[in-house]
Amino acid sequence: MRPHVEVEIWSDVVCPWCYIGKRRFEAAVSELAGEIDVAVRFRPFQLDPTASPGKSGPVLDAYAKKFGGPERAHEIIDHVTSVAADSGIQFQMDRALRANTLLAHRLLWVARATGQQVAMKERLLQAYFIDGLDIGDPETLAACAAEIGLDRDRILAFLESDAGRDEIRREMQDAAEMEIAAVPTFVFDCKWMVPGAQDPDTFAQVLRTVVAKRNADV
Repeated sequence: MRPHVEVEIWSDVVCPWCYIGKRRFEAAVSELAGEIDVAVRFRPFQLDPTASPGKSGPVLDAYAKKFGGPERAHEIIDHVTSVAADSGIQFQMDRALRANTLLAHRLLWVARATGQQVAMKERLLQAYFIDGLDIGDPETLAACAAEIGLDRDRILAFLESDAGRDEIRREMQDAAEMEIAAVPTFVFDCKWMVPGAQDPDTFAQVLRTVVAKRNADV
């Protein structure tokens, strides 16, 4: 039997490096297909938990406020757009709408119960970085969920309730207790933590090292 590695990825759906890191990690997993089986679970992290629920605005404005003005904001956006392109992602950040991501994390939480969390994560990242959709809007999130096969009305009712809210907050508290202060952060077998959007070769090496250490401990 092939070795099996559990990987938890702490990330936010408005984090460009989380999207880039996801693609790089997927490239590593693809490279190791047939050698190591990898199971992924996405965990919640909010870059800006103070963002007003129900409100959204151009990401350029948010970056200008955070990083010291429009010029610096454009530099950062141009840089991450170029890096993303190397991983086959065509960012359209001139369209991106910064919003509170708590609802999106709750959607990812419920999608995991249906086995659709990875597909849901990809759709939400695309919605934000490429499609210019408001990922803080319940109707938009329900429509995205329907696109991957989830029941739109049930998802909308879920988002309009308080279900999953406490669970998400506990998971974010777990991140704080683990001293995860930036994303993406990859945790392998609940033991080894690797921060940042590493290149595919590094991720592949980490996966092989995790398996080797496990075998050495047997």
